[in-house]
Amino acid sequence: MLQPADTRPMTRRETEVRRFVRDRYGLRGTLALHRHALGLDLLRAPVNVMLSPLFLLVRLGAPILRRLRLLRAADWLAGRQIFLKSDVARQIRADLAYFIDDLADKDLAPKAPPESIARAVADYAETRNAVAEISTSLIVLVAGLVLFHRPTPGVISLAGPIAHLQAQAQAVRDFALGTWAGRMWYWAFPAELSTAKLVLTGIGLAMLASVITTFAGLIADPVQLWTGIHRRRVMRLLRRLDRAENAPALEREHVLARLGDLSDLALSLWRSLKG
Repeated sequence: MLQPADTRPMTRRETEVRRFVRDRYGLRGTLALHRHALGLDLLRAPVNVMLSPLFLLVRLGAPILRRLRLLRAADWLAGRQIFLKSDVARQIRADLAYFIDDLADKDLAPKAPPESIARAVADYAETRNAVAEISTSLIVLVAGLVLFHRPTPGVISLAGPIAHLQAQAQAVRDFALGTWAGRMWYWAFPAELSTAKLVLTGIGLAMLASVITTFAGLIADPVQLWTGIHRRRVMRLLRRLDRAENAPALEREHVLARLGDLSDLALSLWRSLKG
């Protein structure tokens, strides 16, 4: 005998969330979304990557100010818009806002004020940007392991080996006795790496990494859909609104992205001191 479908509000909400993330972040949906990145987003991306540490400081500073009873200062800091608004982020915010409005029409949306919903939607878009940074860090890490057999959690630690490889290749090509003799000579006596070469390589890699970050969602979105991460993230947002939490939370994705930067810096310093 067939059992009647469960029509409890939370179950119906979860069904709607599953449908939303499947349509938005499936292969077809993410391709449509990333069409918005073909434009000024390619210029905004490197700026947003550089602003990421400032974003983390702002999000950590606001709760500290609240604990110190400096509520007005905390609210002012929490309301600062750090990142440049990308076209992809605007589309994500518009889609999620429309989805929440649709939930409201079905009496499934959180009973939260409009300003709280708008803040939560903005936080969601910023969190997705942090996931794109994490995806780029993983790509850089794999590139370092494959090419140089060493962990490179970020652009800083990858710049040195690539700059050294370029310096070696240039020195071999310019060797007076030919490339064969040059390979033998510079195998025994590696070419010196100039600071200017290292800095220029780092800048070039940072620009490339920002472009990869812009389009990282083409891979990250379907993976997060298949693993249920997108669904859980939207449900987490809705539960926060149910609890009427007005203060923006520092999502774990932002912490992971910055931990990658810190580990990259620490590893580079350790190698420079060791060398």
